[in-house]
Amino acid sequence: VQLQASGGGLVQAGDSLRLSCTASGRSASSDRGFTTWRMGWFRQAPGKEREFVSSIWRTTEYAQSVKGRFTISRDDARYTTSLQMDAMKPEDTAVYYCAATRRYYSTTGNEYDYWGQGTQVTVSS
Repeated sequence: VQLQASGGGLVQAGDSLRLSCTASGRSASSDRGFTTWRMGWFRQAPGKEREFVSSIWRTTEYAQSVKGRFTISRDDARYTTSLQMDAMKPEDTAVYYCAATRRYYSTTGNEYDYWGQGTQVTVSS
């Protein structure tokens, strides 16, 4: 399984950005593939630990720091999950990773089985 994240960039505080993550590989299209995975977004800022941002499957989950500003979605037909980031803040600056887990629910990175390569998001003040 390969997860390809895209959409990062440099924006100003208050701006919006949309990240996408597409899964590929035989496992993604199998009966126990993408449609059965919880998809998550994590981020890691310089000098900080990786932190949970949001996830989606039957339910959606958000970190408190992004609730009300970020919106996660998925398109199972395209094996894609997206993260719409609005009202961005400088503290949102980080490398964002998409990940997949077969667990029903998880906000813990160690419980995710597949990871994308990360995309840089920088928010200037």
